[in-house]
Order: sequence, then C-alpha cells, then structure tokens
Amino acid sequence: MKITILTLFKDLIESYFDHSIIAKAKSREVFEIEVLDIRDYSLDKHRHVDDAPYGGGAGMLMQVEPIDRALKACRKDDSYVLLTSPKAKPFTQADALRLAKKEHIIIICGHYEGVDARVEDYIDERVSLGDYILSGGELASLVISDAIIRLLNDAINPDSLMEESYDNYRLEYPQYTKPEVYDNKYVPSILLSGHHANIKKWRQKMALLDTYRYRKDLFEKRPLTVQEKILLEEALKEEGEQN
Repeated sequence: MKITILTLFKDLIESYFDHSIIAKAKSREVFEIEVLDIRDYSLDKHRHVDDAPYGGGAGMLMQVEPIDRALKACRKDDSYVLLTSPKAKPFTQADALRLAKKEHIIIICGHYEGVDARVEDYIDERVSLGDYILSGGELASLVISDAIIRLLNDAINPDSLMEESYDNYRLEYPQYTKPEVYDNKYVPSILLSGHHANIKKWRQKMALLDTYRYRKDLFEKRPLTVQEKILLEEALKEEGEQN
C-alpha cells in the first residue's frame, strides 16, 4: 500500500513515520509513505495557498488550484482520495479495515478556516475524527494512516490484532504485567493460574463488563448473544459481590 499526504507541514508529518511500530513496518516495506507540500504547487511567487472567502467572513480558505495541482501530481487510476473535514461521520475501525484494502490512499489535510468547496469535486470521501474542531488536518491524517497501516499484512504481530478494542463492537479486556503487586494492587489471581480455559472465560467476561461500563452503545451496534448475556450477568454479579 502507498499513502500520500498533502499538507502544509511536511516535516511534522514525515517525522511521525520514523518511530515505533510504524517505522518498523516502513523499513520492511509494508507500506510506502509520500508527503507533498501543497505550497510547492502554488502558482503564486510567494507560495501562497490561501485567500479570503468570497462574501466575507473570518479567517482564510485554502485555495482549490494548489490542491488540484498536487492531486494531479500524485493521483493514479487506483488512488482513493480522502479530505479531512468536520462534514463527515466519525472515523471508525470499520473504516480502517475498509481503507486498508486500497492500493493507494491520498489524504488532503485541511487547514485555516477550511478549503474551497470545489475541492470536494476532486475527492472520493470526507473523513473526520469526531465531533470537535482541530486547527488542521495533519493530526487526523496521522491517526487515519496509523489505524490503516497496523492492519496491513506483516505490519504487526497478527496475534495483537485478534482481540482489540472495537473489533466486533466490544472493548478489549484489561491486561496486566509485572510486578504482580504494586501499591497494594494485585494482578487478578486467575491470570496466574495457568488454566487457559478459565483465563479465556475471564477475559470474555471482562471485555463485556468494560463495554457495559464505558461504551454500552456498542451493544446497540451488535446485540449481545445468549452466551454473552450469561457471561455479562455473571460478571455483574461477581462485581457486586466484590463491592
């Protein structure tokens, strides 16, 4: 897969891909990253890419021409173009899975007060991180890229993907590591038992319990199965007994 990001802050974007799991995936050529400075495609001698909006209003808008020229420089037949914008439903794990199947993704980072509306004639999809406003689309482009890259073959250990939060509309179970006791807080004894079947059942219960506690809305997206209802009832009862 190739990801191309069109931005006004090239250095900020490029540095992210030189760290941690993403850097390792990049070195193994799991994906290719390309970052283009939209200013390089301005016809203005001062490399301006923004101007005041017609009709008046606060702030400046990114112009359509530099963005279109940048797109023409990198877009291929198999490219899929995203525009970071608050005018979109929030990005989800399902979106990451869908986009991970694309051969080439181009992400346009909006900035200032937004972009000329005509830019939308050159994109395939708008994308948002949530119902809040950022100063620019750079953070959104990195979040989207990260979520996609980690799903690619050989990006990370496949076992790490099997039971992640939001897969199947359930949060992940709580996890622990050394030390066994810290500040008088203990690792659950069942995790030290070596009984794999009991550990698996406990993890299923805790995943359901955390989903119930923190994201009950996910049960609306995928209703509880009969077995899950039993496990959740057991978990709630056990929690009540402990309290």
